[in-house]
Amino acid sequence: MAEDTLPAVYRGTVLHFLRDPGADDDPDTWELFEDGALAVGADGRVRWAGEWSALPEQHRGDVVDHRGKLIVPGFVDTHIHYSQYAMIASFGAQLQDWLQEYVFPTERKFADPGYADRIAGLFLDTLLACGTTTASVYPTVHPTSVDAFFAKAHRRGMRMTCGKVLMDKQPDAPDFLSDAGVPQAEELTRQLIARWHRKDRLTYAITPRFAPSSSDEQLAMAGRLLHEFPNVALQTHAAESRPETASVLARFTDARSYLDVYDQAGMLGPRSIFAHCVHIDDQDRSRLATTGAAIAFCPTSNLFLGSGLFDFAAARDAGIRVGLGTDCGAGTSYSMLRTLNEAYKVIMLKESTKPPHRRTTLSALRGFYLATLGGAEALHLDNHIGNFRPGKEADFIVLDWTATPTLAHRTALARTFQERLFAQMILGDDRSVAATYLMGRRVP
Repeated sequence: MAEDTLPAVYRGTVLHFLRDPGADDDPDTWELFEDGALAVGADGRVRWAGEWSALPEQHRGDVVDHRGKLIVPGFVDTHIHYSQYAMIASFGAQLQDWLQEYVFPTERKFADPGYADRIAGLFLDTLLACGTTTASVYPTVHPTSVDAFFAKAHRRGMRMTCGKVLMDKQPDAPDFLSDAGVPQAEELTRQLIARWHRKDRLTYAITPRFAPSSSDEQLAMAGRLLHEFPNVALQTHAAESRPETASVLARFTDARSYLDVYDQAGMLGPRSIFAHCVHIDDQDRSRLATTGAAIAFCPTSNLFLGSGLFDFAAARDAGIRVGLGTDCGAGTSYSMLRTLNEAYKVIMLKESTKPPHRRTTLSALRGFYLATLGGAEALHLDNHIGNFRPGKEADFIVLDWTATPTLAHRTALARTFQERLFAQMILGDDRSVAATYLMGRRVP
């Protein structure tokens, strides 16, 4: 059958999650159908998922055969910068020097609508090739960068979150990337919300870059808009590196911690996601959990910039929603599989000082939960995406167990499904993605 014809049934090994499997891979939290079927309706939504042999008559129809491959929900990247597409893998600096030397000169180019349009298209096609169907994305301070991104995402039918970067405080906001003032930045943000928020599958995010680059008044404005617009998101960075955290505490002398700066501005809430949170304490974690805010865990960028090791176990033990972020361009791969590989190592290193009986590891099941439903929960989008519950939008990918010779050899020796999945998590990358579907339709 033509793969853009709906309704359809996709046959293969089907895996999805109902909630966090936890450290013990709770069997009640995930469903695996070895010879499975995913039925998608004409509206692009999931109608049914289960064993092929149990497919209800009312959901039968044209079949797309992916037997021998794994069907999972599309990956959800909770933190990434499309504006840094051209300067990924820029050598040799920690966070704030790296921003000044590489990031800000690159982001300056997005004042040009043609440049923004070209990079947005390249970026989104790269995500789709890696199996990422949803992301929380940073553009630049320029409204043109937001318009270009949302227009390209809308044309592709992707569920995406994005919003104009807010920054007005020098030297962390250079003059060529600074808002002209809080009133102008607020007015531009309002215009962009009106233009793009909830246009089909798009979500607007209020996006102060980070505390050092915003004035007190701009942070307060961001918090005020978050409460004024009940369905918009908020995204920013928090406590990524020690020097950055020290500079924040030196400036905001009334704040107990870096996160408290945002708390005082009214920026914590269930629609807020904070990238990194490497250098936070138990009191910060308690506030994140109490307010329902989420963390984007960005292992490859934290390693690349030498920022530190995120305490995943402490965050989850505190009840905080955690998603996975590639954080390109400081991150080193757009592939969520490669990012899971590094997340596993970061958690192993962070836990290595604990007694063996108290250590947490990242199982393959919990890793794939983080990359799918966990990310959707972190972005407050789990009513729409993240698993194969009936009525969810049918964004999914097909993974090849034999994408590379090494992966094929290791998979053939696996004794259990979990071993196969772990091999995919550690050895997989964009080559593993055999197909990507948005609302049940295969993308090129």
